[in-house]
Amino acid sequence: MHVRHLSVSDFRSYSAAELALAPGVTTLVGLNGQGKTNLVEAIGYLATLSSHRVATDQPLVRFGATSAVIRGLIDRDGREVLVELELTPGRANRAKLNHSPVSRPRDVLGSLRTVLFAPEDLALVKGDPAGRRAFVDDLLVQRQPRWAGVRADYDKILKQRNALLKSAAPVLRRGARRPSRNLAPGEPVDEARASALQTLEVWDSHLSEVGSQLLYARLRLLCDLRPHLARVRRRQRGCVERHPPLPREPARRGGGGGLRRGGARPAAAA
Repeated sequence: MHVRHLSVSDFRSYSAAELALAPGVTTLVGLNGQGKTNLVEAIGYLATLSSHRVATDQPLVRFGATSAVIRGLIDRDGREVLVELELTPGRANRAKLNHSPVSRPRDVLGSLRTVLFAPEDLALVKGDPAGRRAFVDDLLVQRQPRWAGVRADYDKILKQRNALLKSAAPVLRRGARRPSRNLAPGEPVDEARASALQTLEVWDSHLSEVGSQLLYARLRLLCDLRPHLARVRRRQRGCVERHPPLPREPARRGGGGGLRRGGARPAAAA
């Protein structure tokens, strides 16, 4: 599988760009700020429907334009697949597969699979657990696109549940007795609390059901990755054994009671 041709319109810094690609290594050479990473980002978006650099689509659309278009011609074992995406911030994005519109953009997932290495990957180690979960979910969807629907349902349910907790916080707070702005005229606090708790229980049930499916998929993916990760770990260990790190020169105490590491010895007193 490889991308044979990439086309972008009003994407990032490009009003229009065409890039023909061949199997093997392709090196993009240019000055800083010329848009090399933008092209890599466009290919990654075709594969994952998201950017590795920003959380929303707004920065992906060129300044002054209302939408951006990414097209990728993909060679899948000798069979050509054309994926087209139209990004419109504030509205639903649209997608086509081999010139035919699809009902949902996520229906094109799986047409292209990519592995991306970028400086932002440091966040996987140094950042919050949410970033690591998102990384695993992205890999899961690339491997089995059907999980994109489960992931979308989970995010939607979680957002609805959090919105309920925020709006009902005044009546859910223990000991609340004063009327809240969110109460209907004449509605007692106890009735409002009971109603909010009942609705929260429904969202908790949905969240538990969909979340358990997503957790199962994550754990199964990690189990499948375990032998590959173990092989990489053994290779790293063997490399360290063949090329041990250089011994560190011990610290020496210099004049004035300070510690000195390496360098010339202090001159002896006459």
